[in-house]
Amino acid sequence: MKTNVPLRIKTISEFHQLRGLPKPEHPLISVVDYSLIRYTPGKDPESWLLDFYSVSMKRTTNSKIKYGQQEYDFDEGVLFFMAPRQVFSIVPNNRVPPQHTGWILLIHPDFLWNSPLAKTIAKYGYFDYAVNEALFLSAKEETVLNNIVQNIQQEYCSNIDQFSQGIILSQIETLLNYAERFYQRQFITRKITNHQILGRLENLLTDYFNKEDLIEKGLPTVQSISAALHVSPNYLRHLLNLLTGQNTQQHIHNKLIEKAKEKLSTTALSVGEIAYQLGFEHPQSFSKLFKTKTNLSPLEFRQSFN
Repeated sequence: MKTNVPLRIKTISEFHQLRGLPKPEHPLISVVDYSLIRYTPGKDPESWLLDFYSVSMKRTTNSKIKYGQQEYDFDEGVLFFMAPRQVFSIVPNNRVPPQHTGWILLIHPDFLWNSPLAKTIAKYGYFDYAVNEALFLSAKEETVLNNIVQNIQQEYCSNIDQFSQGIILSQIETLLNYAERFYQRQFITRKITNHQILGRLENLLTDYFNKEDLIEKGLPTVQSISAALHVSPNYLRHLLNLLTGQNTQQHIHNKLIEKAKEKLSTTALSVGEIAYQLGFEHPQSFSKLFKTKTNLSPLEFRQSFN
């Protein structure tokens, strides 16, 4: 009987065994051909949790991947990233078994141990982006990454020597850097989707500051706004920086100052009352932020209308 508890896979060897694959050539890194993975309709667990990194380039028919708040089709070439201990599930079409092509690169954190990449891998925000934004590849981009992964596979399948780990690590870093470049391209080329997110952000903040319960709710946070938009905080920050030159917190503050100006210019409420209505516990904090953003104190701004 299935349960809601994710199946935890601790090692790459365990992943190979579970998916009906031969024993991995290397215990800490593996490139798997998706077409060789064995699925058991009706018997596979509902959700999974891996103790290692995975980078997937896949096409999938008859099923979706559910990760975080979103479901994704993989009918096109898509790159998909997961960090260790992140939960995902496969949502199959029960009438037709799923069919997958492509590859999955599995990297155990122990392979990175004592290397610069062990510390810097966290800077690649798309391991978090995968919750909400996979990377859609062009044919040329797909070829570039396929070649890198092929090099990784050839290296660990050859005779291991003192240079092998360094060579593989450099290839992994090259792959991650190319992915970073391709994500930046996607931010630009997928303007319709990106602008829809901007529009939703604007509407969300407008609605938030128009409500009368800010006293109880307080100011919106980057995390709460990102969750409401179904994107990760890192993804939203990068998107806004690229398209507007401002981060999420700045957008929140801009909307707050816009609302504060409206209240200062159209009501007789005191600065303290306005601060309280906008979710500030202390009027001094509101006044300091207002002056930082406008070069005027709230009272100076109000007096400019008289």
